Amino acid sequence: MGYVRGLKCRECNREYPVDPIYVCEFCFGPLEVVYDYKEIKKALKRRIIERREENLWRYKEMLPIDGEPLVGLKSGFTPLVKADNLAAALGVKELYVKDDTVVHPTLSFKDRVVAVALTKAKEFGFDTVACASTGNLAHSVSAQGAKAGFKRFVFVPASLEQSKIIASLVYEPNLVAVEGNYDEVNRLCSEIANKYRWAFVNINIRPFYAEGSKTLGFEIIEQLGWEAPDNVVVPCASGSLLTKVWKAFKEFREIGLIKSLETKVFAAQATGCSPITYAIKHGSDIIKPVRPNTLAKSLAIGNPADGYYASDIVNKTGGYGEDVSDEEIIDGIRLLARTEGIFAETAGGVTVASARKLIQNGKIGRNEKTVICITGNGLKTQEALAGHMVEVHNIKPNMAAFEEIYKKIDTGQ
Repeated sequence: MGYVRGLKCRECNREYPVDPIYVCEFCFGPLEVVYDYKEIKKALKRRIIERREENLWRYKEMLPIDGEPLVGLKSGFTPLVKADNLAAALGVKELYVKDDTVVHPTLSFKDRVVAVALTKAKEFGFDTVACASTGNLAHSVSAQGAKAGFKRFVFVPASLEQSKIIASLVYEPNLVAVEGNYDEVNRLCSEIANKYRWAFVNINIRPFYAEGSKTLGFEIIEQLGWEAPDNVVVPCASGSLLTKVWKAFKEFREIGLIKSLETKVFAAQATGCSPITYAIKHGSDIIKPVRPNTLAKSLAIGNPADGYYASDIVNKTGGYGEDVSDEEIIDGIRLLARTEGIFAETAGGVTVASARKLIQNGKIGRNEKTVICITGNGLKTQEALAGHMVEVHNIKPNMAAFEEIYKKIDTGQ
């Protein structure tokens, strides 16, 4: 059996049993998973974790499952890259990239949350899984749901990049393109979830699904030699990833796997969809919904479900929020690629460009240990770079033609 005590409302603290529910019936606050940390502390030690397979399930006691994992057995434990070239470009001493561009099987951090959500869906006895998505979640539900034998329904905005739609269709789910933005898609899915007994991973299974994001935070600490960083920069869509990275850090301190925790948490958003960073910058407790207008479609959630909780964590840890234009996003993608050889999707460009601003304005110290979270692969959003790349050199198939173009390249013409 697992170490989950139940669910609890994040607003009124009312307790609930472990069921596929996600909202408090009294105050309508969101529910989250509660663990028995005393028992986990007895069972989970560094040496035990280090002996296990290198996947997200090495932290299974800290995840909301009852027995052994059933889905996503190869997901997680992605590289923490010491990014010396990028550090030099940004003018800092010690910088790391948590690289989820390579997470299995669909090349985004969503493979973490889906592995946990679908394991829980099997435990609950669901035969159909579903999601509202800006792309990456649809890929992961489609892929992992196929391998796990689920019927699958994925709902996306009809304006989503064609490459992202194809990346879901290859797994042959039932894909529904909705004429509206993500927030409208999500509202429709909430209605569908109330009618059909499906496991909507980011609706009725959300309390369990969201816990999968903690594994990114667990890995950061383990890969830093069981120490928390001074700073962590996290891209925000719903804000859930940021809250769970911080929860992971706190849990490791709670059970004694780290001695101290003084990390500052920073939120990164696109200017065209920045309700969380706007609230942080203006010292507001209110997350004002916006209509997204950004090429970073994976972050284009105008009414973020965890926006308040994300901004609260940023403020309480002494962090800050920064947002960047579409042009800065593209520059961030290119900078990460040419310095570290990592091709990130647009959300990664947001993180890199935001980190650069945070360093330039003194919010992140130049001599501090900083981790930036890159959450998806650039192959997913190639369209965003069209017209922004270096030129292709077209030549005839002979040496003279090559020598001519090489002379221009060598002299910088």
